Amino acid sequence: MNCIIIDDEATARAIISQLCSNVPSLTVLDEFPNAIQAIKYLNQNEIDLIFLDIHMPDFTGFDFIETIKNPPKIVLTTSDANFAIQAFEYDCIVDYLVKPITPERFQKAIQKAESSPVSATSSNASEHVETTSGNDLYVNIDRRLIKIDIPSIYLVEAKGDYILIKTEDKNYTVHSTLKKIEEKLPDSLFLKIHRSYIINVQKIIDIEDNSVLIKKDVIPVSRSNRPELMKRLNLL
Repeated sequence: MNCIIIDDEATARAIISQLCSNVPSLTVLDEFPNAIQAIKYLNQNEIDLIFLDIHMPDFTGFDFIETIKNPPKIVLTTSDANFAIQAFEYDCIVDYLVKPITPERFQKAIQKAESSPVSATSSNASEHVETTSGNDLYVNIDRRLIKIDIPSIYLVEAKGDYILIKTEDKNYTVHSTLKKIEEKLPDSLFLKIHRSYIINVQKIIDIEDNSVLIKKDVIPVSRSNRPELMKRLNLL
């Protein structure tokens, strides 16, 4: 597998490169100290695997994933274990390595990358959020297709391998990804304001600093999504 390394720390890049050199199936094509340089490289080159740090100045690993189209397989490398659940919201992420990385743990990550499907889509997720019809969204829950009135949805929250859909009348827990349901919801009503949240813009009650209030839920707004949110509001 051809791979690249993205990490703002030179020492971390050197360690991962050394670990890669011990795996015959891996070929490191390049290394990058930031995500912007890597994006320019990916616009002209195809690769199989990315070793990606989460915490980088200005542009995080999650920002990077949301920016590129059709991302290859990704192994996250970080010193912060707190994002493990959120990381697997993304179908392209095959493993999550916490620094310092041992050779044994690194080898397991490579085995996962080699055995995972080439496509970055989730086969399970595609079976559980169904095609919309007019104002209706159909979700697969316990082998039953449940119809949800789209305008009644006010919040969608990512929870590991599941999403929580909150409506005016009832909440639904569905085996899917935020990305999958985002594709099904109309842009005229819904906006992703954080990597873990999609909101119905018409249901906003209040906005303060970097959060919005919908019903009784206070939802964080990421810095990268705030400008788009402000564009959507009918400001006086």
